[in-house]
Amino acid sequence: MGRRADEKRRARMAELGGEATHFNTYEMVRLARDERAAGGTVPGPFLATMRRTVRLGYFTDQALAKLLREVTEPVLNPGEPWADAAMADAAMADAPPGLLAHLLTATGSRPTAAWSRAALALCGPEPAAVRDAAVRWLALAGRPRTLPLRARPGESAGDRGYDVHNADALKGLAWLLSVLPPDPASVRALGALVETSLRRVPGLGPHSPKVANAAVLALARTDHGAALGELARLAARVTYKGTLKQITAALDAQAAERGVGRAEIEEMAVPAHGLTGTGRREISLGGARGLLEVHGTRTRLVWTNAKGRQVATVPAEVRRDHADALKEIKASARDVEKALSAHGDRLDRQFLADRTWTHADWRARLLDHPLLGTLAGRLFWLLEGETPMLGGTTLDGDPVCARPDAAVTLWHPLGRPAEEVAACRALLERRGVTQPFKQAHRETYPLTDAERTTRVYSNRFAGHILRQYQLNALAAQRGWTAKLRLGVDDSCPPLHRELAPWGLRAEFWVESSGGDQDGDLTGSGGYTHVTTDQVRFHRIGDPHNWNHACGGAYTTRSAPVPLEEVPERVLSEVLRDVDLFVGVTSVGNDPTWQDGGPGGRHRDYWRAYGFGELSRTAETRRDLLARLVPRLAIGDRCAIDGRFLRVRGDLHTYRIHLGSGNVLIEPYDRYLCVVPRRSAAVHPAGLPYEGDGMLAVVLSKAALLAGDAAITDPTITSQLH
Repeated sequence: MGRRADEKRRARMAELGGEATHFNTYEMVRLARDERAAGGTVPGPFLATMRRTVRLGYFTDQALAKLLREVTEPVLNPGEPWADAAMADAAMADAPPGLLAHLLTATGSRPTAAWSRAALALCGPEPAAVRDAAVRWLALAGRPRTLPLRARPGESAGDRGYDVHNADALKGLAWLLSVLPPDPASVRALGALVETSLRRVPGLGPHSPKVANAAVLALARTDHGAALGELARLAARVTYKGTLKQITAALDAQAAERGVGRAEIEEMAVPAHGLTGTGRREISLGGARGLLEVHGTRTRLVWTNAKGRQVATVPAEVRRDHADALKEIKASARDVEKALSAHGDRLDRQFLADRTWTHADWRARLLDHPLLGTLAGRLFWLLEGETPMLGGTTLDGDPVCARPDAAVTLWHPLGRPAEEVAACRALLERRGVTQPFKQAHRETYPLTDAERTTRVYSNRFAGHILRQYQLNALAAQRGWTAKLRLGVDDSCPPLHRELAPWGLRAEFWVESSGGDQDGDLTGSGGYTHVTTDQVRFHRIGDPHNWNHACGGAYTTRSAPVPLEEVPERVLSEVLRDVDLFVGVTSVGNDPTWQDGGPGGRHRDYWRAYGFGELSRTAETRRDLLARLVPRLAIGDRCAIDGRFLRVRGDLHTYRIHLGSGNVLIEPYDRYLCVVPRRSAAVHPAGLPYEGDGMLAVVLSKAALLAGDAAITDPTITSQLH
């Protein structure tokens, strides 16, 4: 009887060890006490369930809390790869005794001096070895759980975010790195921890903002040049407001300490990442030579072996004799790519920053910088408000000589002579330059007669149906703030972006679409779609307008700024953002929505958008394709036809809409549903700018349909016959 009871008890504990939390705390206490009384130990997964239940429960069971004070092993909850690795190292004496338990005490907002001293003392005489172990553990943070968890309906899924018990130890791990000898690997690990911790979990939100904030604090306290550069990179990447505020405060403090502005410190902080020339790094390992070069926003590493012959892979002697150095080189190359992406976005935002550099600072911080120079050299600049430059040369290719204090600004096509804009575009194509973002081909949005009539608002982008979650994510990337609209009794401000240099706040009015009908609400209660309305401007500091989360008219609380009083570039850039939001998140460019979505309510909108007039962005795409198509391998099968790219296949002739990417089969305009693969979003080489995902989709569909006789995908072939 006793053995069967033991087996039954242990089977029940094993079962409960697969749950995120368990409601019956009395049962858990009884099982644990009986197991200890029988001379056994409480299994780690079951202990983890008890810990999570106490931390996430609506009330505290005193008996369970008392039991958890008595049972302390394993120190961390098993089931997360990083925690498993840390406990394995501790068991093998590869981690200092007591360190993991100390990490769990990181429950405050910042480490005290006593906490830091104790952490450093626990690391013993080889703190660098502990640092290396911590970096290894952090590399596993956020990976899929090794012990999946079940979650009951309405309960947070414990296997989709950090374990609530282990999260404190992750905070402590970040703090620990800030008191250990710094190096690029630890800085890299902290930056990655920020991004991993802010990665959104469906239905739950970010993994753990408190862990992200701990990593930011650790970077701010790390005495290493790379740490400041990592903060500058994160400032251009992070959209979560609380963490972004902490990053901003850290950079502001560094700027004040050096007596420069915030924008200047972000540029001064960018490290070279080992590059010795602009976009180049020469490497020597034994008899082998390597050349790391930047191409656009990617890097390429080419090797020459000891015999002087270029080889396709890393030479065997390098892999054998210089494994650690090779690992660091590859990590540095990834750092370069991440930095290029982030700082390209930061430069793109300078159009609304009203930024001016002296010629001397511009050359030192941008054009001649080993990393930023690869971006600045592909952009147009304006010297003293008059002379356009591509990098450091005039449009004729002559070097620019200027006084050190001469003013340099980022060139913008709005207000520039048409012949100058055309010359800039032609120069890019002639030299084969791909800009990191649209500049010479940038869309402009001057005030229209209709907007002069409405006076205080623009209806240019009203009446669209957008995917709310995708819209909010894209808006955050562009510096806008968006509150998720839920099917609850709440109020929401419009999407808005503060334009501090101009003292303005831009607003994009949206409201929920469809009420509470089937298909309009997600499982977590958020509306899947919103409809669009006005774009307005208000003074910064004016009260926000708002409407009900479930829809309805807006309540206005402050007077709008007349559009004619908004600076031309500000208006143009804000409307360009809104055009981007519509172009990317509209249901009209979803090829699976031909039935009009839930209940068929939006069929007319889908058809009107998916095959209607082109937006300014789509017009730019059409103009570029008109010049590009003749140079394509399938150029003899393609032609621009108004709003469409016409493609002649072997079976049919097709028309691809240049705004939505939707496809019609001639001659009866029969719809062809082609869902692009993820790889179709990769930007084709040889184009004058990056960042137009729909252009990549149009070209990929054109290449597919030009060879329609070779298509094997049954979801497509079934529609062709």
